[in-house]
Amino acid sequence: MQKTIEITNSEITARLFGSYDKNAARVEEAFGVRISNRQSVNEIGDTILIDGEEGAVRQAADCLNYLKRIASLGNDITDQNVDYIIGMVKDGKLEELAAFDEDCFLVTVKGKPIKAKTIGQKRYVDAIRKNTVVLGIGPAGTGKTYLAVAMAVKALKNHEVSRIILTRPAVEAGERLGFLPGDLQSKIDPYLRPLYDALYEMLGPENCARLMEKMTIEIAPLAYMRGRTLDDAFIILDEAQNTTPEQMKMFLTRLGNGSHIVVTGDLTQTDLPFGVKSGLAAAVHILEGIEDIAVHQFTERDVVRHRLVQKIILAYDKYERERSVKAAERKEREKKQFRPAGKTERK
Repeated sequence: MQKTIEITNSEITARLFGSYDKNAARVEEAFGVRISNRQSVNEIGDTILIDGEEGAVRQAADCLNYLKRIASLGNDITDQNVDYIIGMVKDGKLEELAAFDEDCFLVTVKGKPIKAKTIGQKRYVDAIRKNTVVLGIGPAGTGKTYLAVAMAVKALKNHEVSRIILTRPAVEAGERLGFLPGDLQSKIDPYLRPLYDALYEMLGPENCARLMEKMTIEIAPLAYMRGRTLDDAFIILDEAQNTTPEQMKMFLTRLGNGSHIVVTGDLTQTDLPFGVKSGLAAAVHILEGIEDIAVHQFTERDVVRHRLVQKIILAYDKYERERSVKAAERKEREKKQFRPAGKTERK
């Protein structure tokens, strides 16, 4: 079977095919088809030809049509874009892709548009728009913190809130605070660096410093939140998997009038001492079903860092599952081995 896709602009074709036709090659490999390009008969634009088995050709065409849409918007197509769209098409989720609008809700100081890059990210942004409290849970690289900070900056610029408060628990991940040089603020800053990085990109270092000096933006460790009522603020708790249930309750009850809270974390990367339950895990269970509180779960498919990050996450998930199965089997063997013999019945 052969299918054609017409493109009216050669620049769009070049963007779609990618450097050395690498995007087209990924689609060919994924669906087992052949993709070629030739100039249209009217000499305006290009015609893409797809050859192969009927079902594979249809899927490849769906994939290329969506990549064409991205290219038509003037966006560069990354390896992650291609792999994500291929996966969605293979899973039969074309309708979700068709309903996915790439609305830009913020522009950085360098003119970079910030928008959701996956269906999961779009749902997360929509949840933040519609709810007062949102818990964003998922693996590294899914944009949990970055998108939350972007929505906070947007709310501040639109005068929906009067300040932004960003906080993280200062929990050591293999290092001790006491061994770090400097005063308390210097010791804490490394834990808050990802929040600074996101703000600098969106607002610029000078503007960010000015807003922090005026306390319009506040970045502080979680311990500094105790005893406060936070009104008219957009509050983000990052790395929430490292809170205890008591700390999480303390933080959530800081919510004041006109405020929004976004809590982000990855339950697979807890740095709490052995045996201490994560406050984020407890909150997901306790707050389930409460109106105006949303829990959004990201998956490895929402990872927008290097494509190997998805494979790393899946490999670790597989390892943990296999280890859990082996541990359960070992316990069962131990039970059988040390099970006391039954009492013999006296005659």
